[in-house]
Amino acid sequence: MKKLILLLLAFCSAQAAQALDVSISYATFKGIDKPYIEVYIHVAGSSATYAPLSDTTAQATLEVLILFKRGEEIVKFDKYLLNSPIHKSALDFVDMKRYAIDNGTYELTVNVQDTHKPENVKAYQAPVSVQYSNESLQQSDIQLLASYRKDEDTSNPFAKNGIHMEPLPYHYYGKNASLLLFYNELYNSETAIGEDFQVSYFIEKAVEGQPKSVLIGHKRMKPAPVVPLLIQMDISTLESGNYTLVVEARDRLKTLLSRKSLFFQRSNPYLNPTPEALTQQALADEFVSRLSKDDLKFGMRAIMPKIPQQDMETVGLMLKQDSLNALRMYLFSYWIKKSATNPEGAFQQYMNVARAVDNQFRSGFRHGIETDRGFTYLKYGQPDDIEGREDEPSAPPYEIWIYYDFPFTKQKNVKFLFYNPTLAPGEYRLLHSTANGELNNPQWELELYRDAPDQVDGDAFDSTSMKDNFNRSAKRIMSDF
Repeated sequence: MKKLILLLLAFCSAQAAQALDVSISYATFKGIDKPYIEVYIHVAGSSATYAPLSDTTAQATLEVLILFKRGEEIVKFDKYLLNSPIHKSALDFVDMKRYAIDNGTYELTVNVQDTHKPENVKAYQAPVSVQYSNESLQQSDIQLLASYRKDEDTSNPFAKNGIHMEPLPYHYYGKNASLLLFYNELYNSETAIGEDFQVSYFIEKAVEGQPKSVLIGHKRMKPAPVVPLLIQMDISTLESGNYTLVVEARDRLKTLLSRKSLFFQRSNPYLNPTPEALTQQALADEFVSRLSKDDLKFGMRAIMPKIPQQDMETVGLMLKQDSLNALRMYLFSYWIKKSATNPEGAFQQYMNVARAVDNQFRSGFRHGIETDRGFTYLKYGQPDDIEGREDEPSAPPYEIWIYYDFPFTKQKNVKFLFYNPTLAPGEYRLLHSTANGELNNPQWELELYRDAPDQVDGDAFDSTSMKDNFNRSAKRIMSDF
């Protein structure tokens, strides 16, 4: 019993100050026999009251009332209990109800009440217009989606045309959203048009009171009784604001046949961040605040090959002085420039590479990412080819990395020569490179073959090459194209 009480207290304390947070929306469609409406309910689990079911699990229960009224007449009525998933912690959950309905204008009312806390209520009202015919081209409402996947289960209410579609709550895209997904249906195109037609979908924003398209796409469709549209649009560069999604159908003469639109909001605070936006308070919920000191410093060292040269000294000083807040600020600023909507994903993907590089090139003196080979790999990526020699006469072990295409400097067949004069494990140093801006050592041959001073071609002070030797491969590899 004590465990049950503690579990209940844990759930209640997390929810005590919150009202019931429920997103309610709808979309109408043309069915085979008559139109129907889908009502979508998304519940923020943390706002509901959970009752313990066992020592480790609990569940919330909501009473849902859905009414369709025409004037004072109730034409449809539904009342049911909606249970959350049984879990050890509060989870968001969704529900969808589908109702056949005649053409007409209605008032939709949805009331959601927490059965464990009856004063916790969400009320929703909206006008609904259902007007479908079998004559002209018809179009369903637009349904914004949080996600979709293949699903052939015909008993699943969220599945349609073999696709499971989860509705997007609140018609809102937060800072981590990079894609806008929507579903729409077109009807009667085989009789109303009878030939291929074009569907245009675009996002509008009001500029000085006039709609301006900021993203647009087109699809050519074939006529059919029902033409389903499942579209995704990249909104990673869409700035914060209010927008309208528009879907239009036009014939080959560009005549507008049908048009639907839907309002949504977008929050993209880190698209073009200002220093004022990147405060410690703003970063409190970001991934950099969850990194341990060691992971934070390793993450900073890992991006050293990528940062501007003028930042090297500053970052090095922050690492030396353990300026953790400054390191978090810099690291987050770096990754939101790479991915404004998913900086953590970009960071983790890069860190997977950095950790592999660190293990591959680790020496006895420093991190693998801080060795010359590790630094070069992170800066320029994996080479196309590597020629290595470990037992060439008069030369320490060396490797020549070859990049056939080098877009960083717009060169071809770029080479990096690393050698290990100390013979310490993994301690390869960059001796010479043909890449513009990298270490260029005209006397690299003399340094590489310093144990054969009698083989210098010409005066040892002025020469830049060694005499040809059958067992000497570096010059041939470096000069090959």
